[in-house]
Amino acid sequence: MSIQSLREERAHHAKTLRNLVDQHPGDQWQDVQQQQYDRLVADIDRLDAQIARQQKAYDLDAQNHAATERRSDERRVSTDEAAHQLQQEKAIFVAWLRGGINALSYEQQQAVARKAASIQASMGTTVPAEGGYLVPTDVARQLIEAMAAFGGMREVATTLPTASGNPINYPTTNATAEEGEIVGENQSVTTQDFTFGVKSIGAYKYSSKSVAVPFELLQDAVIDLEAHINQRLAQRIARITNRHFTVGTGVGQPTGIVTAAGVGATAANAAAITFDELIDLEHSVDPAYRQAGRCRFMFHDSTLKAIKKLKDDQKRPLWLPGVAVREPDTVLGYAYTINQHVPVLASEAKAVLFGDFSKYLIRDVLAASLFRLTDSKYTEKGQVGFLAFSRHDGNLIDVGGAVKALQQAT
Repeated sequence: MSIQSLREERAHHAKTLRNLVDQHPGDQWQDVQQQQYDRLVADIDRLDAQIARQQKAYDLDAQNHAATERRSDERRVSTDEAAHQLQQEKAIFVAWLRGGINALSYEQQQAVARKAASIQASMGTTVPAEGGYLVPTDVARQLIEAMAAFGGMREVATTLPTASGNPINYPTTNATAEEGEIVGENQSVTTQDFTFGVKSIGAYKYSSKSVAVPFELLQDAVIDLEAHINQRLAQRIARITNRHFTVGTGVGQPTGIVTAAGVGATAANAAAITFDELIDLEHSVDPAYRQAGRCRFMFHDSTLKAIKKLKDDQKRPLWLPGVAVREPDTVLGYAYTINQHVPVLASEAKAVLFGDFSKYLIRDVLAASLFRLTDSKYTEKGQVGFLAFSRHDGNLIDVGGAVKALQQAT
């Protein structure tokens, strides 16, 4: 079944569900309506999973096309020439992955030497002979793009790619409580100076941990080794960075959104939430942020399960699916993001976040380094090791309360 057919079927189920909720207000919502609602939700979840699988394949094609267009623009060459350059770089990269530097042809080694000289001349740094310059720029970008599929923070935060990792200081100020005054005749005005602070974004070095790949896989020409290595490395770095962007302490690691968010409302129960508490959380965020149209919820998938069981004041389900292809599912009319690193419903946990997540800044240093490890601990097992390093940081660059949390009771 095509992705368009799946989307049309999902839209039909979503519209049926919304009509069911709209047509049965208050005491008209009975067990039979709830059973029908539950069946429709299950069908929508099943279709969402199928759509996500097909969409991933389309996204990979789109990334390849985007890489070609980007190379064409950056080097002012035709798209055909850009595609040819990328294919050559990939061939060098894959040859190195499979056999190391000695596996490269003379022409490939000359191309690598020219690139290394160019990098050293422009950046003034020494690039390791067993990595670094052998990693095409677009592979580094793809590593970052692949990370976006894990966790949820990259979907909603603002990302800042930089060429270097020097600290960046952001001035902060909170003007939400400032206001003017009425001044009487011949009276002096009151002084109220601005108060500024600074939040710094650095670049912590992350490691993928070494990945052991057997000789058989390296020698198998059928395997897309580049994609396999990229996926494994991206998954590892993506998971730890998303965890730190979510619950990082800010001490020797990024400051997570949960850590930075103030408490906007407190739940009466340690392991449950109510409709009224979500309303309280929504209104704890200043209307200036809500009216901008960028606010949303963020929570763990198990919390979404609990929310799907909540009813509004007319006893109708709180969760509604989006009908149009790009229309998001909503809670209280707001879209939401699933992030498995947000704490689950538990004592004193900040289990639900709400606000403008674009105020959270993720900094990526686009200079990923990949190393090929062939020492004895791998060779004795018939393996080659691969290890990636990349640099990232994150923090909530806002002091006005753009994101608030619902904290569970003790």
